[in-house]
Amino acid sequence: MNKSGVHTVTEFVLLSFPGHWQIQILLFSLFLIVYTLTLMGNGAIVCAVRWDQRLHTPMYILLGNFAFLEIWYITSTVPSMLENFLSETKTISFAGCFFQFYFFSSLGTTEAYFLCIMAYDRYLAICHPLHYPTKMTLQRYYTLMSVCWAFGFLSYFPSTIQLSQLSFCGPNIIDHFVCDMDPIMALSCAPAPVTEILFYILSSLIIILTMLYILGYYILLLRAVLQVPSAAGRRKAFSTCGSHLAVVCLFFGSLMIMYVSPTSENSGEVQKIITLFYSVVTPFLNPLIYSLRNKEMKAALKKVMRITSE
Repeated sequence: MNKSGVHTVTEFVLLSFPGHWQIQILLFSLFLIVYTLTLMGNGAIVCAVRWDQRLHTPMYILLGNFAFLEIWYITSTVPSMLENFLSETKTISFAGCFFQFYFFSSLGTTEAYFLCIMAYDRYLAICHPLHYPTKMTLQRYYTLMSVCWAFGFLSYFPSTIQLSQLSFCGPNIIDHFVCDMDPIMALSCAPAPVTEILFYILSSLIIILTMLYILGYYILLLRAVLQVPSAAGRRKAFSTCGSHLAVVCLFFGSLMIMYVSPTSENSGEVQKIITLFYSVVTPFLNPLIYSLRNKEMKAALKKVMRITSE
């Protein structure tokens, strides 16, 4: 491992999505709309859970915290991307690049942990409804959410420190819209196989173990749903769990392609598109899938809209 920590590079150039000025304006407008809608959707959920006493239950408090997480997750990438579209230099400072990498990785990891809690919550609510109130108390929810936030931000702290200590002497062009492990490692002056291997082992363990945890509970859920005698009850359960599982597959599928499977053969454009799925698309879709289809949440959101319009 290179421990010199010598840097002649003081800033990086994020190429993002290169193109003519008209294309940059078009992409800026598109991502601005997506970002605004994501903030509005997730922000409305946070306000609804905060203001509506009927939603002060463990499940909805979890949804509110998840929406709060999604706001910060998409904010770790899209504002800098928007600035990049309008910038001529497209630069990001050395420290800013590693801060973005740390928060982007930590918030994504925290989301994976939150999805595990949500799968466990749905399993208990459907398979053990009588024990649900005693097993998933508010105190337990707060403990689980605190653990998710703590482990999410601790997981990649050592990797970020190791990565920032590598030497970068040029070139400084990152063919991506976010500072991520692969493009940063490619710019290191000297090979650092230990740092790279440790990062991929950590990423693979987090992604695979959390995904297997979620899929395990959904297998148990599927068995329970198939035993429901009512066809209407089965359709309702499949509708609720199916939409959640679809986003889980989208999020973890793109993560596995990016961080678990070899990506050296993928072009820079392909890696950007894959990253967009779990960093921008899922935060945009989550309010629709997790909350806006819920009757209680719809009623609370209408109440919030009436309050804000007055």
